[in-house]
Amino acid sequence: MILGGDYVDRAEKIMRELKDSNLKITQLRNLMAMAADIYNDVLGEEEQLSEDICARIQYLRIRFVYQSGRSGMGEVKKFLQKAMILEAIKEIHGSRKKYKLFYNYLEALVAYHKFYNEKDKS
Repeated sequence: MILGGDYVDRAEKIMRELKDSNLKITQLRNLMAMAADIYNDVLGEEEQLSEDICARIQYLRIRFVYQSGRSGMGEVKKFLQKAMILEAIKEIHGSRKKYKLFYNYLEALVAYHKFYNEKDKS
């Protein structure tokens, strides 16, 4: 289970391991922005998310895969694999609580990237 209560520690460990990669904060912010768009709508939903929101979450997975293919040196792909982002999206299964955990996990990853990556302080 990726979306468990230890997501902050997991995010710290992953970003410490990726601190010397060429992953840019702008790449992470792009992923975060896509997830934030859905997050704002999830807040007003019942515990079981609507079909529309579930479809948007599945599309988010596709967008993340697309972004990983676009990145120059495969850094986004490496990040997605190491952080098990695609697997985490699959774990959501229409649950409002799990989407919120997923979003918090992304936030923690971005925060620790900023914390550990001295060369990318934009």
